Amino acid sequence: MKLQKPGFRFYLALILALAIGLAIAFYFSSKNFRSGKRVAQDTIPQQAITPPPTIRYGLHVDSFHIVSGTIQKNEFLSTLLGQYGISSTQIFALRDQNKDLFNPRQIKVGDHYELFFSLDTSNKQPLYLVYQPNPVHYVVLNLQHPEQSYAGDLPVTTQVKTVSGVIESSLYETLDAQHVSPALAIQMAEIYAWTIDFFSIQAGDWFKVVYREKFVDGRSLGPDQILSAEFSHAGETFYAFYYQPDSSKQGSYFDEQGKSLRKAFLKAPLKYFRITSRYSLHRFHPIQHVWKAHLGTDYAAPEGTPILATGDGVVIASTYSKFNGNYVKIRHNAEYTTQYLHMSRRAVKVGQYVHQGQVIGYVGHTGLATGPHVCYRFWKNGVEVDPLKQHFPAAMPVPADEKQQYQTWVEKQMAALNRIPLPGADSSQMAATAKIPAASGG
Repeated sequence: MKLQKPGFRFYLALILALAIGLAIAFYFSSKNFRSGKRVAQDTIPQQAITPPPTIRYGLHVDSFHIVSGTIQKNEFLSTLLGQYGISSTQIFALRDQNKDLFNPRQIKVGDHYELFFSLDTSNKQPLYLVYQPNPVHYVVLNLQHPEQSYAGDLPVTTQVKTVSGVIESSLYETLDAQHVSPALAIQMAEIYAWTIDFFSIQAGDWFKVVYREKFVDGRSLGPDQILSAEFSHAGETFYAFYYQPDSSKQGSYFDEQGKSLRKAFLKAPLKYFRITSRYSLHRFHPIQHVWKAHLGTDYAAPEGTPILATGDGVVIASTYSKFNGNYVKIRHNAEYTTQYLHMSRRAVKVGQYVHQGQVIGYVGHTGLATGPHVCYRFWKNGVEVDPLKQHFPAAMPVPADEKQQYQTWVEKQMAALNRIPLPGADSSQMAATAKIPAASGG
């Protein structure tokens, strides 16, 4: 019997059946894959992102309960720790094993401390005491293992800042109005101590300053270093640029031509107070009520204010007399001698060599005085003269081989000063400050 070959309809039906089978297989395979992937996503938990631990003073602070405070009057290490159950034996061991690290006798009222407790509230005793004698330095006292105590410093950051102002009453008030630390006024007075009499600054004087300020944890530690300054006093402009060629040399302040701002004598024996009576050949004495010469300059200041030697020299008198009260006299060289009267107490002895700016005594009103002040007297070649009218030679200028390097630095700082706006200044005044003075030779 002869078989018939499959016809066209047979092959067509076979192809359709295969196509339908493949489609059904692909559908169920795809469904299972997608379903399995969703199950995998739903059943695998998301891994929690753990933030890094907060480390301060070398401790993981998140692992402790912390109590902060400041040292109060009549509070000592023993009273501070004793209230938390730390025994006198433990405190003695703490002191004995950390003599080089921490001296409890140096604890001062207002110093900051932190006590670290376990998060387990059943443990009532602190584990660590962190004591800060200043905003940067800290001591970590391990109360359980005193031998593991240590000290360190918090990281300090530095920012370059600028300030300017026109003086209406005082430099302090001008800075305070701009929420700038008055410590900057003291630094400016020290920098210009040889060139500007800060007791005679007046309304209309103005200044611009570029300075560094230090911070710890975003909290200001106050002005650190004045980099450059421009001070207009009585119509004359004085520049100051801090120059330190490298870390091996000590920096100092120079003017725009490289001349040192330091002179042989300070302008005044106090840092920043007021003149109440100047040198005069004819003055009415407030106590004796007679007209007579006043051959000194009186600087009023609160009792106990440090009095500074205005120049290097040897103490030739440190004693008391009826009219002068406690006083100190210094011979600086064969030409100059200075004297400081009415001290509350003296801080130097006869024969002692003192340096410019060294504390030699403290303001008082001993002797013939109506109130706390220092009478500053000045001799030149044995004759008493007005110190405010003397002109003294400057210290060493910038070395000749560093002049180009210095001038580059001055131009950079001058540009920074010129960018500082001066409150209330007119355009002509601002234009006057924008000129870079040319350097002189020598």
